[in-house]
Amino acid sequence: MSDLLEAPRPARAPAARPDAARPDAAAVTILLATFDGGTFLAEQLASLAAQSVPDWRLLWRDDGSTDNSVSILEQFAAAHPGRVRRLATPSGRVGVAASYHALAQAAPPDTYLAFCDQDDVWLPHKMARALAALRAVPATRPALYCSRQFLVNARLDRLGTSIDLPTRPGMAEDFARALTGNLATGCTIVLNPAAGALLRTAPPPAGALHDWWSYLLVTGAGGAVIADAEPTLLYRQHGGNLIGAPQTRWRRARAALRRGPGAFMAVFRSHLAALAARPDLLSPRAALMVADLDQAMRGPWPGRLSAVRRHRLRRQTWLESTLFVVWTLIG
Repeated sequence: MSDLLEAPRPARAPAARPDAARPDAAAVTILLATFDGGTFLAEQLASLAAQSVPDWRLLWRDDGSTDNSVSILEQFAAAHPGRVRRLATPSGRVGVAASYHALAQAAPPDTYLAFCDQDDVWLPHKMARALAALRAVPATRPALYCSRQFLVNARLDRLGTSIDLPTRPGMAEDFARALTGNLATGCTIVLNPAAGALLRTAPPPAGALHDWWSYLLVTGAGGAVIADAEPTLLYRQHGGNLIGAPQTRWRRARAALRRGPGAFMAVFRSHLAALAARPDLLSPRAALMVADLDQAMRGPWPGRLSAVRRHRLRRQTWLESTLFVVWTLIG
């Protein structure tokens, strides 16, 4: 495991602008939502404390754990005074997406936001790589950083590496592709303050997850997406994963086929409806696309198919794109 924890090295930071702080001095708010995560939580927290970026704060919310998650976080807060704050609202179980939205709303407006899962291990330079990349984007443009991951088992034994991220220029920022699938794994995402402002303004709709919704908001607004080919964390694959990560596109397509069209099309329509209600957050081109697709998806299949073709909606592979067309017809 030690070789994984020593790599990768941080990306080269861009030259500092006169109006910008150095990447290693940027204020980062790490957002952590917990639920019965005590088994692996201490290792994750230790990896946060070991980050090479010194100026971080942890904002966390527990979603009704019955294990020792809260006590582990309270001990961590005591060991790092002034750095850790608990969000007590909303009370009760609200789910992962609502938890992260509440955390984002409670974070300072001028901070970078880093989503954090309860069961992973961050490599020491995760935040340094993200901040160096994000600081290269003009501050007024929303920007999202995400990366690949080392896939490990519960004992942190290496299983492989997550699926390649798009390398063709502009592909990661293609809003039409973002509508049909998410490439930004939540535990790797870091948002600049402009992207955080978008997220605070628009809560994720029913059935959505915080990572895909953040990706949609940033691409829909014409923002920047930095897809880092270097893994930045150890992504545990175990029986309690909410999502998990397939190692190949074939496995991802096979998993989607097993789930069937119902759940996917429900989320697809929910995304469209929520985005159509907030055209002010979208670029003019994206707003027109969303309005057209939202209307088409409420009608019969010929109109749905025509809209998919008109806006060239497709996924990352031919197989996945074909499956998407079929699901649009029957769902």
